[in-house]
Amino acid sequence: MATEALIERILAASDGPSSSTIDALHELLDDATIEASTAPRSVAEAARLVGLSTHTLRYYEQEGLVRPARNASGYREYSTSDLRRLVFLTRMRLSGMTMTDLKRYISLVEQGPSTVTERRRMMRDQHDRITRQIRELRLALETTEYKIRVYDGHPEG
Repeated sequence: MATEALIERILAASDGPSSSTIDALHELLDDATIEASTAPRSVAEAARLVGLSTHTLRYYEQEGLVRPARNASGYREYSTSDLRRLVFLTRMRLSGMTMTDLKRYISLVEQGPSTVTERRRMMRDQHDRITRQIRELRLALETTEYKIRVYDGHPEG
């Protein structure tokens, strides 16, 4: 499936991880599925597609997280591979991964397969942080639902 369609399918999912969304994410992050024939995207197109501002994309470039090519006129051109990395970065930032950790992770990726063990450890640590956040958010949601039920029982509430 085309990268743009996969990105839109993932970002449109609203009710949590369905098997369809998870499959799309796996396909999106699998470099073997990158379609070489897709035309590069401008910074504005890339920003729209992944739901970030152009300023954020330029910041990510400045921080070394993504390195889009430049065309003959000097404009950034985001490849399919760049877009896929941006999806990964946005998901990790949303989950609270720090810029320091992201920069370390991307540096390890760029060093190649010898760093897989450390990258796996980083992802396991991130998994644990996300799991803790989800538990905390569930408790906050239950507390909110309790208060709504309390207020529903009081006419002035």
